[in-house]
Amino acid sequence: MTDTIRTVTAGPAEAGTAWPNPLIAGFYPDPSVVKVGSDYYLATSTFEYLPGIPVFHSTDLVTWTQLGHVVERPGQLASAHVPTLGGAWAPTIRHRGGVFYVVVTDAMGRGMLIFSATDPAGPWSDGTLIQGIHGIDTDLAWDEEGLAYITYSGLDVTSGDAPTGEHKGILQFTVDLDTGVPLSSPVSVWSGTGLKFPEAPHLYQHGEHWYLLIAEGGTERGHGISVARGDQPYGPFTAGPEVGGPINPILSARSTSRPIQNTGHGDLVETPDGGWALVMLGMRPTGMTQAFSALGRETFITSARWENGWLAADPVILNPRIGETLFTDDFTGEALAPEWIAVRRYPAEVATLAGGRLVLAGERTTLDAEQPVLVGVRQRNPWSSTSVRVEPGSGLGGLGVRYDEDHHYEIEVGDGIVTARACVAGIRQEWTTKLAPELVVDGAVTLGLDTVPPDATSMLSGLTSDLVVLSVGTGAARVELARVDGRYLSQETAASFTGRVLVLYAVRGEVAFAAFRYSGTE
Repeated sequence: MTDTIRTVTAGPAEAGTAWPNPLIAGFYPDPSVVKVGSDYYLATSTFEYLPGIPVFHSTDLVTWTQLGHVVERPGQLASAHVPTLGGAWAPTIRHRGGVFYVVVTDAMGRGMLIFSATDPAGPWSDGTLIQGIHGIDTDLAWDEEGLAYITYSGLDVTSGDAPTGEHKGILQFTVDLDTGVPLSSPVSVWSGTGLKFPEAPHLYQHGEHWYLLIAEGGTERGHGISVARGDQPYGPFTAGPEVGGPINPILSARSTSRPIQNTGHGDLVETPDGGWALVMLGMRPTGMTQAFSALGRETFITSARWENGWLAADPVILNPRIGETLFTDDFTGEALAPEWIAVRRYPAEVATLAGGRLVLAGERTTLDAEQPVLVGVRQRNPWSSTSVRVEPGSGLGGLGVRYDEDHHYEIEVGDGIVTARACVAGIRQEWTTKLAPELVVDGAVTLGLDTVPPDATSMLSGLTSDLVVLSVGTGAARVELARVDGRYLSQETAASFTGRVLVLYAVRGEVAFAAFRYSGTE
């Protein structure tokens, strides 16, 4: 039986009307949401991981179930050799006339793309390339005549011709969604208050005005959401107290001690009771100085409202779901659960299922490789315990936690040796032990990877996010090989745009895995 990730108690932690936060925990950044009738659909970025752009469904904006992915087959993205930080950036999901659309940038790959489907569970189209225009954080909206507007952030990450880091602000053009042919040239629209990196635009019509929502301040601690309005979808847009509006940004956690930081990149949606909410990314930095976000950028939600013709929003409040998050997989299904992902390849390209086992065939590559032989699931909770039974045979493989090629911890077994390893920006440390007979049960070895609170007995030891514990065996036979500082696998240190992924991997030979178990708490 294959179980999807589930939370034992799905409601908010506190009684009342507070939203659960995080709304979707773990590496699910840049969320976009659309309401269709009484149903909600949400999509997020995936960068170099495949399948790409998960699609979730909810009927209450609280409980979410993954339906599938937009990107499920080769050719939809040019991901095979995309650099780290490239791939599927910041999708926007919208619906019109019985068709779902996702507009997204395949950064450092194909470019700006339009995907469509009549069923959000898929299959989705191959992706229509928007011709001759380069940018990120694409948004899609229609005017009253049905003309489609693409509003985007003017950072060129696909042509190869633009100077690195050059930013042209928030731009907009009209487009034929069927062909990808622009119907107008890009023009500059409102690009915020002057804070760095205006991005993540979303355009909405509400009442007699059009509203342009953007993020500015950078996706780091200065991140925030700002709003302007105009009489037409193309503006001109005005903002600020001088035109009766609020002081921008209308939402930010910068310079506060709130447990959720980096809040921005928001998408507006009507709630089931007729109110409004903003779904956005944020991070949960921990340690004594709130310095390290082990889980990366996650999906959060907060209530919003209209005041005197302008959008206002509440601060984003931490409100974890009650209970244990549990994901188990005994690999007896016909295909892997949708939570499993791989790097620059699809899980089916590297993994086979046979008799309750997941088998990986090593290619003599490690977790440092561009295309490692691995499958993984996202770490969802600060404190977690992961285990898997491994039958190495004559091969070599194991269990790890990955941020990117340069930042990963793992424990592997092969040739009668168990090795724990920490890899941080080219620095390596290893701990080894012989595979004692009592650690082998029916030809398999249990490997463990736990994330636990730091030992805060001193100021220095309490600064980090967590400790990663690598072990082999169970019960009285369990051997702990290493406790590694978790701060080096965090958004701030690794600097990748993703988050922690718990991986099963093979270096060489055939390695079989069984009885995967993840449990996590807040």
